[in-house]
Amino acid sequence: MRYDDFRRSDNIDDRRDEEGGGGGGGGGGFGFPMGGGGLGIGTIIVLGLIGWAVGIDPRLLIGGAEIISGARESSGYEQEHRPSEKKEGKPTDEMGDMIAGVLGEIDDRWTEIFKDSGLKYAGPRIVLFRGVTNGGRCGMANAAMGPFYCPPDKQIYLDTSFFKQVETRFRGCSGSACKFTTAYIIAHEAGHHVQNLLGILPRVTRMQEQSGSRAASNALQVKVELQADCLSGVWVNRELKKRPNFLEDGDIDAALKTASAIGDDTLQRKAGREVVPDSFTHGSAEQRKRWFMVGFQQGTVAACNTFAAERL
Repeated sequence: MRYDDFRRSDNIDDRRDEEGGGGGGGGGGFGFPMGGGGLGIGTIIVLGLIGWAVGIDPRLLIGGAEIISGARESSGYEQEHRPSEKKEGKPTDEMGDMIAGVLGEIDDRWTEIFKDSGLKYAGPRIVLFRGVTNGGRCGMANAAMGPFYCPPDKQIYLDTSFFKQVETRFRGCSGSACKFTTAYIIAHEAGHHVQNLLGILPRVTRMQEQSGSRAASNALQVKVELQADCLSGVWVNRELKKRPNFLEDGDIDAALKTASAIGDDTLQRKAGREVVPDSFTHGSAEQRKRWFMVGFQQGTVAACNTFAAERL
């Protein structure tokens, strides 16, 4: 991925030097966590080995379709761990610079898409951290959760060590193609932000509350996650029209490989578990790849209506 000419966003809170940080990566699947009272972004998926595949503890989940339905009280972590130095604006290191560039382009393309529909777009803020940090109204953010979007605060939380985990643990990419994998992951989280602005997440939350079963709630959550995959593909489509040479050979294959690596069925098999479709919260490897390609090939939000699709 060529990103030298990307517009750098300064809507970044860099906490990677925060006291109490550190620790390794964890989750995989992408999404957004739950807040207090309710299933939030869905059932949190915690597989002892990699996290995310079977809905177990609704507090660790990342990814999913339910969003936080109310403010969360500040955790004790907020009082006990305060940043030694708060850095806001464009990071200067290589990873931070790339993330700032990707966010800038995501914001610009979605601003254009919203404007075409007579709407205004305000992009999410990205919080970079290592290990653990205060997640605002979504509670504590930690590396084991993986990247996630916090709907009440309209913020994306990224432990940057996760991107290395995608390459080394999940085998989701290799070499320079991992740069585009990073962009795909951020675009997925931005897809949740788009869903939030369009009112999709609140509607799904209400539907989940009325669903009456974990399986039905999970099924709705899968549709949210697949739609976010599709919306990430829409961004790539629009970015290509703006910058025809930004993709390099192997980039799309890397995104598809990553989508496959963090499919619920793939994660369950890697964890030595039986594949249980009713427990899926993000979709199978095949579904995640296919919906990314729907967005990439068609380039419209309308094409990403997973809720009306006859086949996921």
